[in-house]
Parts: sequence; structure tokens; C-alpha cells
Amino acid sequence: MPVAVVTDSTAYLPPDLVRARGLTVVPLTVVLNGAEGLEGVETSPADATRALSGRRVSVSTSRPAPEQFAQVYRALLAEGADGVVSVHLSAELSGTVEAARLAAAEVGDDRVTVVDSRSTGMGLGFPALAAAAAARGADLTGVRDAALDAVARTTIYFYVDTLEFLRRGGRINAAEALLGTALSVKPIMHMPDGAIVVKDKVRTASRGVARLVDLAVEAAGDAPVDIAVHHLAAPQRAEQLLAALTERLGDRLRDTYVTEAGAVVAAHAGPGLACVVVHRRTP
Repeated sequence: MPVAVVTDSTAYLPPDLVRARGLTVVPLTVVLNGAEGLEGVETSPADATRALSGRRVSVSTSRPAPEQFAQVYRALLAEGADGVVSVHLSAELSGTVEAARLAAAEVGDDRVTVVDSRSTGMGLGFPALAAAAAARGADLTGVRDAALDAVARTTIYFYVDTLEFLRRGGRINAAEALLGTALSVKPIMHMPDGAIVVKDKVRTASRGVARLVDLAVEAAGDAPVDIAVHHLAAPQRAEQLLAALTERLGDRLRDTYVTEAGAVVAAHAGPGLACVVVHRRTP
């Protein structure tokens, strides 16, 4: 059996793609106003949107336990996998990578290796897919290197209606959030080193979408690219994004994916999220 590839629920990969590529997805946990559920299994994006729209909101997220990862790794190895490459969301945003590494050390570092995608959404999904493609013929090191190479070739930008949810979750500092509120600006964020950083500020949602398109085209350069678009309770924004990117990128555009962000990202970004992920293919 080839090397098995594990990722987590914040990759927001289309379910049919998960099945086709043989990926194993470990869910994070979301707590919405005291109700706990596994992302994508017991808690949906709509659940998070409803909770965030309430006046009194209590939303939190938590990583999978190390033992949960260890059970997954042992099961895959028992089924005959030669090894496991586990690719996860940025260590700057979550303790998921740490939990996976603790589990890998318990199961055996010579059989399980963990990759920090330094991103989330399809910023994580593209490296996981690259690992799955490499797993058809490469060894553990080759699969890990394929994931790391994809990390280096993937860029994420996203727009949020307000910085308040990122502030509540501790993903940006209070000063940044206060500045955005005081100036009534709409922020464009990116993750150059795995942490969420303000890239630009615009005045309206429509300008936010237009700026995302410009940034994505710039990130694409002259290479052929795959594009993923995520949204939260904003399907029209996602459609606008993809249509504009399709026109601007022309024959450089290869695979495209559109999915709604799950409850974990919803808890920290809030309704109105629009996100574009650019994956530059190798020549």
C-alpha cells in the first residue's frame, strides 16, 4: 500500500475529491454557544453563521487530541500503509500540528511525518492533494517533500466584512481591529508566514472582491495555476470572484474549486468571508 495522507477538516476540500484521492480527514471541534460538535460531521457552516448572528455569541474551536491522531495513524499502518504524511493548518492558528507531531512521536517518527501548511482552507488542501498525488509512487520522504513544495507554491488572500471575529478569536490584535472599525475599512488579509496579517484595506465589499482578483492574478504570475474560492454565507461573492479570475487568467487557469468555509474558519472570520487560494503549478 502506498504512503497514506492525512489532513484536517479546515482544508475544505470537496468531499468527492477527498474520496477520489484517498485522503483521511481528521475533524477539529467547534463549540457554538456551549454546543460542541465535530466540524463537517456534527457542525456545519450554517450552524456557525446562525450562532455568530446572535447578540450573545460564544464560539470557540479546539484541535483534535493527540490520541485521536495516533488512532488514525495506527489504523492506516495496520491496513498496510508504508507510512503516513499528515498535512495540517498553520501552527500559528491552531495546536493541530503540535497534536499531530505528538502522535507521530508516539507511533514512530520513522513511519509518520507531519507538515505545517502555514495556511488553511485550500491553502492546506493543495499541499494535501500534492502529497496524495506523490503517494502513488514516492516514499515517505518524497511525499513529504511534495507537500512542502506545494506549500511554497500556494498563496492565500481573504476579505472579511469586519475584523471583530478575528479579534475575538485572538487571531489579530485589538489595535488592528480597532483601527479597522474606526476607519470603517474592509480588510484584505494574507498569511505570508502562517500568521494572519492585514495586506490591504478597502472601503466597500465590491472593492474587496476586485482587490482579491488583482492580488490573485499577481500571485499567479505567468505560471499555470489552480484556483480555489471559499466563502461564508456569501455565494454571490464567490461566483463573482471565480468569474473575474476565469476571465483574467485565461488559458493559465487549470482546476477550480468553490466551497463554503466550515465552522472553524467561520468562527474566526465571520459571515461575508471571501477567499481566494492560488496554487502555482510546476512548469
